[in-house]
Amino acid sequence: MSRKSTMEDVPRWADLAARLVPLTVLPTVLWQSAMGFTDGPSWMLTPYVLVLSLVVELLAFLTLGLVRPWGEVFPRWIPFAGGRNVPTLFAVSVASLGAVAVTFAGAVGALGWADAPQGITMTLCYLPFLAWGPLLAIVTVHYLLRRTRGGHSISESLAGSKPTGNGSSVENDSPAFTFRTMR
Repeated sequence: MSRKSTMEDVPRWADLAARLVPLTVLPTVLWQSAMGFTDGPSWMLTPYVLVLSLVVELLAFLTLGLVRPWGEVFPRWIPFAGGRNVPTLFAVSVASLGAVAVTFAGAVGALGWADAPQGITMTLCYLPFLAWGPLLAIVTVHYLLRRTRGGHSISESLAGSKPTGNGSSVENDSPAFTFRTMR
């Protein structure tokens, strides 16, 4: 049984945050790639650094799945899972662990190399990387709320109402966000 897509409920800010993630990683990836060629290409170091850079950029790109249809339904080309719904808990767990890991890695990268000869340049290249973890965490929370609140956006859930499109609104039944007065 297919679940209703909540893609129409992705607000502009969440989409923008997800799109920024691959860009925050780009200076770090470029720095790493350049470091693979510094003392002349090495048959072992250069391919390792280039593959690592590509993997980091691909992992950053996966953040877009939290605001795209392929983050709700696995693409058909994926063996054994194609066409099936992405389990919300799976996506949120992986994204949350990723947010913690990249926040730690970014802090180590930005703050741990100040004594190196190229420490200032490397630190400047890693500073945008620091935004990856928080941006991923914010988009992950939005994904969780969007997928578990029946398609309501965060602002609608927090406000306790859902716009009907004709200028009025319908009260949201969510007990976590609705405050009712006794009459």
